[in-house]
Amino acid sequence: MKRPHQPQSATSLPRAPRDDASARSRRYLIMMAIRMVCFLLMVLITPYGWQTWLFGIAAILLPYIAVVNANNSEDLGSSAQNPERALPSTATAPKPAPADSTVIRIEENKSPGRSEPGGDG
Repeated sequence: MKRPHQPQSATSLPRAPRDDASARSRRYLIMMAIRMVCFLLMVLITPYGWQTWLFGIAAILLPYIAVVNANNSEDLGSSAQNPERALPSTATAPKPAPADSTVIRIEENKSPGRSEPGGDG
């Protein structure tokens, strides 16, 4: 059983590229700020112990995670619909002309003694 085709909703459209880029930049900057905090905590917290290693590992790995996260668009899993699919099909054959149609042809005959404008003769 075929489900009737629903009209496309504006909410099913993907995010605008400008908005997507600004959201990815914001996420990147937040992760880099967290990295700087981890680096500072690694240096400032004494006595050095397991926290130092945890903050050091975070400061080393966060740039990689931030770059991968910033390069991935959120719209990869979006289910935007193609608007052309919602349009009804109009593929119908043209109707042949009726047999009793009248065709009028107009032909110009040149007079043998008459010269064309701009010509010698």
